[in-house]
Amino acid sequence: MPRDRAFVHELTYGTTRLRGRLDHLLAHFLDRDVEDLDPEVLEVLRLGAYQALYMDSVPVFAAVSESVAQVRQVAGQRPTGLVNAVLRRVAEAGDGPERFPDPQTDPAAFLSTWGSHPRWLLDRWLSRLPLSSVQALVEHDNRRPPTFLVALDLEVQQTLERLQEVEIDADPVSEGPTCVRLAPGTSPATALSAVPASIIQDPAAGLVARYADLPPGTDVADLCAAPGGKALTLAAGGRRLIAADLSEARLRLVRENAVRTGRAVPCVVADALHPPFASIDAVVLDAPCSGTGTLSRHPDARWRLSPDDIDRFAVLQKRMLHAAAAIVRQGGWLVYSTCTLEPEENEQRIDEFLDRHTGFRLEPTDAVPDLWLDGSGRLAVTPVAAGHDGAFAARMRRIG
Repeated sequence: MPRDRAFVHELTYGTTRLRGRLDHLLAHFLDRDVEDLDPEVLEVLRLGAYQALYMDSVPVFAAVSESVAQVRQVAGQRPTGLVNAVLRRVAEAGDGPERFPDPQTDPAAFLSTWGSHPRWLLDRWLSRLPLSSVQALVEHDNRRPPTFLVALDLEVQQTLERLQEVEIDADPVSEGPTCVRLAPGTSPATALSAVPASIIQDPAAGLVARYADLPPGTDVADLCAAPGGKALTLAAGGRRLIAADLSEARLRLVRENAVRTGRAVPCVVADALHPPFASIDAVVLDAPCSGTGTLSRHPDARWRLSPDDIDRFAVLQKRMLHAAAAIVRQGGWLVYSTCTLEPEENEQRIDEFLDRHTGFRLEPTDAVPDLWLDGSGRLAVTPVAAGHDGAFAARMRRIG
């Protein structure tokens, strides 16, 4: 049932998004550290606390009783008393500002608890950004993200009319000439059925494809293509695109979306560190990254990441860039992109690449508004300014 799916989606994503806040509130009423609880018991407490505090459709007594029944199923009778007592006290105490560190005297502690972000990530951001910018980014990450649809063959007005035929409301989005924002609660599957040659894609990803600005007829290798949104957008512009990805399972998504949208996109299972091409007009490298520009859409990522991951991704990106550069023909293009906000994976990665590969140079484009370009002509989309995911890209030309 759609209503049940919506409930489960809100509960799971909301609990994950606010995990840091919930853990802080739960800790007030536990006689041990949150991390010392049985993982299954802790997860039941988080889900119950989210329902009691943030889901108006669930009465407190129902949130408590269902949580007690659930913990009995997964962990036996013993923790039921703890779950019952802690959730009742959490609901009674609420989540008022007095329950959190003072944002004026200890902003990092406030943002890690109320803001529900890992402390190490906040420390990184605070080391290079003003406090107000970090606060705004945290607030953005904790909002429910909109869903965007991109039509590959229709203009915006035609797309809106198709959606209205099945009673779906949507608004045009300035960042993409064929991108619309679906009304909250819209089923993506229903929207895709109404506009068959379309994809669900955040405007940030669409901006990367526009920024690439590759001429029609260009032979393009997309080395990390799955799940295929950027590949289909690029192919829609008349380029001859080959989609490559190391994961056969994820590449299957590219094939399925290509068939569904009527696009001819050859697919090949390949490692971006060893691309199976000798020479090609253009390479698009949407590199694996920490994804810190997409924490609103992927709230679990903030808890999966560790400080070491940033350096690990940077090393992998460096190797992938070197491999991609080797197959770009003279006069061809190399487009590097990520969805992270971390300089080690973005600006520093490109600066180092250009220092080592003197045959390449940045070649800015006017295909996207100047608003989204940095001083060097690289794409730099920030979530707070855009209201959606972040993105970074550098368009480089092989000149020697």
